[in-house]
Amino acid sequence: MTEETPGFDEKPDVPSGATPDDAEPKAAPQEGAAPAGDATAQIAGLTAQLDQSRKALDERTADLQRLQAEFQNYRRRVERDRITVKEIAIANLLTELLPTLDDIGRAREHGELLGGFKSVAESLETVAAKMGLQQFGKEGEPFDPTIHEALMHSYAPDVTETTCVAILQPGYRIGERTIRPARVAVAEPQPGAQAVKAEDGSEAGDDKDNGPEEG
Repeated sequence: MTEETPGFDEKPDVPSGATPDDAEPKAAPQEGAAPAGDATAQIAGLTAQLDQSRKALDERTADLQRLQAEFQNYRRRVERDRITVKEIAIANLLTELLPTLDDIGRAREHGELLGGFKSVAESLETVAAKMGLQQFGKEGEPFDPTIHEALMHSYAPDVTETTCVAILQPGYRIGERTIRPARVAVAEPQPGAQAVKAEDGSEAGDDKDNGPEEG
């Protein structure tokens, strides 16, 4: 019976001509390791998903910007309409007060604006002015059909254009908006007056030219 030598392990038989590495068992491939082709496909898929997400984000951002612009336009339109409605309401109120202001003006012209009536009248005029009411129309100003209404017409030798010679009823405006034109009497230049003046001027010039000659 043969005794085993302590401290030595038995080695498997190695075929002749084989290297020692061939005798060692090869490690098995790790489970779950993806081939290089699969990794490239995954990266391509993730890149496509990222592009889609960016495109969706850009579309949502554009939608948000469009909604913000529409909301700003809506706010401006509402504010503009609110101001317009306010101006119309004020104009309607002041238009109803114009006959009363006319009565106050006539009373002042006739010296009847006295006592408590004077105080109330002046307070009313002050409030109307604070609300933007402005009176216009003066004698001697050129006639403007956009702000004047001619109720009387005549000719005058001392005017060179159609002129307001009397204010029958003052006009009123709020800002640039006329709520009542000034009712006036107008005068136009006397027919032929300009021709006569021109002839007079030419005759005077001729007389000056035809003066006595110096000897």
